[in-house]
Amino acid sequence: MRRVSQIRPRLPVGVVVLLGALIPTVLIAATGARMFMVAPWLHIAVVGVAGSLAVAASVTMSVVAMRRSDVQALWLGMGFSTMAMLLVIHALATPGVILPMNGLVQIAGALNLPVGGVLLAASGVSALRRPRRIKLLLGLQLAVVGELALVAGLIIVTAPTIPVVPSPSGLAANLIFALGAAPLALLAWRAARTYLLTRRRADLIVANGVVWLIGAQFGLLHFSMMQAGFWAAHILEVGGIGMVAVPAALDLRHAVGSRPLAGGLRASDLVEHEEAFLGGRVRAILVRLGEKDPSTEGHTRRVALLAVTIGERLGLPEGRLRQLALGGLLHDVGKLSVPNAILNKPGRLTDEEFAEIRRHPGAGRQLLSELGGYTSLVLDLVESHHERLDGGGYPNHVAAGDLDLAVRILTVADVFDALTADRVYREAWPAERALALLDDETGLAFDPECVAALREIVTVEQPALARTVARAAAGHVVAV
Repeated sequence: MRRVSQIRPRLPVGVVVLLGALIPTVLIAATGARMFMVAPWLHIAVVGVAGSLAVAASVTMSVVAMRRSDVQALWLGMGFSTMAMLLVIHALATPGVILPMNGLVQIAGALNLPVGGVLLAASGVSALRRPRRIKLLLGLQLAVVGELALVAGLIIVTAPTIPVVPSPSGLAANLIFALGAAPLALLAWRAARTYLLTRRRADLIVANGVVWLIGAQFGLLHFSMMQAGFWAAHILEVGGIGMVAVPAALDLRHAVGSRPLAGGLRASDLVEHEEAFLGGRVRAILVRLGEKDPSTEGHTRRVALLAVTIGERLGLPEGRLRQLALGGLLHDVGKLSVPNAILNKPGRLTDEEFAEIRRHPGAGRQLLSELGGYTSLVLDLVESHHERLDGGGYPNHVAAGDLDLAVRILTVADVFDALTADRVYREAWPAERALALLDDETGLAFDPECVAALREIVTVEQPALARTVARAAAGHVVAV
């Protein structure tokens, strides 16, 4: 049984989503069904801004998709292009400008966000992201846009005869809202989880923007053009599209992007691309560690990757996975204070030399404390990764009750990698021999659930993990 429940890890994600809903909720509640009339041209202007943002995002994403054969980006481009066309129809159908009173404005406004949300959500479906479909999807995108343009032209001619469907707050409106809010809620969940992993402001903006779109969809479907809630919904729509489209488009400029709408970011990505997701200071420390001892730098990367993989298997929430990634990458930073002659000694260490080695956890905590900006959990991971459940570890002989689950995970990952990697004083052990040692000490030195999760990973995921490690190492070659 997993130590962490399946509900608790998701609570922080839900908190991010709920906090993003505060402004839309207050705005809709404050305006609601109050009578509010504005000039028709203002409606065209507001919708035009939203449409322009969607067009810019669509063009950017589609161009990048073709250049990089990026199917995720193309799905996003398709979503924004469809939204843009429906917004154009919605604007052109504004009563009192080109057309008299008509139902087309309501239909286009009602379908815009639900249809766009479905297409944006498709970017995270693995079965729809195969590169060989890129040309087919681009053709489909152009066909959809062309079809919408054609249909729009035909419908505008007969717009005055189109009934107002769905009627505000009616059964159909509620059904469309429920169906349309589902993919948008999925997008908000993906973006919030991504933010908790990356802590990037852009990812938080996207998460809040999607929530604003849900609020906009509610207002558009539950109020008429003569009610303030309808116009509040348009404000949320413009803001939401901008908050989603701009960061998502800018994200494509970078070789490593979080893709909050597509989701799928894992804690291992934080380790593999630490400078992008964990900051330049972590990267600088690892470079310094690599200059001093390349084998230690490689060890820290492997341990961090293995630790976060165990953490994901045990259900750690996103915020703690991020801390585990940081702690794993920095757990041996104290070895910067250990003389090279001791670190690279090919033979057995003397008691004095081993005592010097045993100081590195405390030295690492002190260094990170002086630098500042690291949480207490990261500091504990650095200081306690050699502690054992029975209190037989070092430097503080901490017993099981005071060892955080993340520390227990890091301990198991650290020992396993130390045993299965070549050292200057011995050859690497086979994985089964290392696991057997961990099994023998399970319950005494090592946490049983962590060891069990490690065994599952080594058995099932080790080839994929090895490829990730090799890819990370290839991208971080350190000159010595």
